[in-house]
Amino acid sequence: MTFDDPFADVSPWDQATNTAPEEKPMTAASETAPAPSGPAPFKIGFTAKAGTDFGAEWLTPTVYGHTAQETATRGVELLTAMKEAGLIDLNARFAQYTREQYKGGSGSTPKKFENGKVVAQPAATQDGYTCDHGQRNHKDGGSWAAYFCGGRGLDKSQQCPPLWRQSDGSYRAK
Repeated sequence: MTFDDPFADVSPWDQATNTAPEEKPMTAASETAPAPSGPAPFKIGFTAKAGTDFGAEWLTPTVYGHTAQETATRGVELLTAMKEAGLIDLNARFAQYTREQYKGGSGSTPKKFENGKVVAQPAATQDGYTCDHGQRNHKDGGSWAAYFCGGRGLDKSQQCPPLWRQSDGSYRAK
């Protein structure tokens, strides 16, 4: 058995593609080849998230296969079946029902993803500090604190001015 040199200065895409595939004679053994046994070495995980925050509903289906092609084909089949069977719509309705049933616990605060961790948002973000673009984001740097424009994806020139913490504890723009 020979292997291609992975450090060779030759691209596999430069090779001629018009060569006919090698024909193998049909034998009784190839007609009744056993199905692969053991765990499938290939896996694709999908994440379908309906919103921008962690409160949004998620679907995380996974498919396995014994070859990359089989896994990809199964992935297409799974996502198509989920749509056609109404699983995605059902998940959204289920999530809405669950949110309506949630009574909340004492000390329950919204969560967000920050610096690689899920952290509780400060309670101050619900004190009514809003701007034209929505709820303002609170940042506390220890010696300073401010509420910044809630407009995600806006250029700095399009954002509302920050509200800085004053010595009396109130917040206002400079």
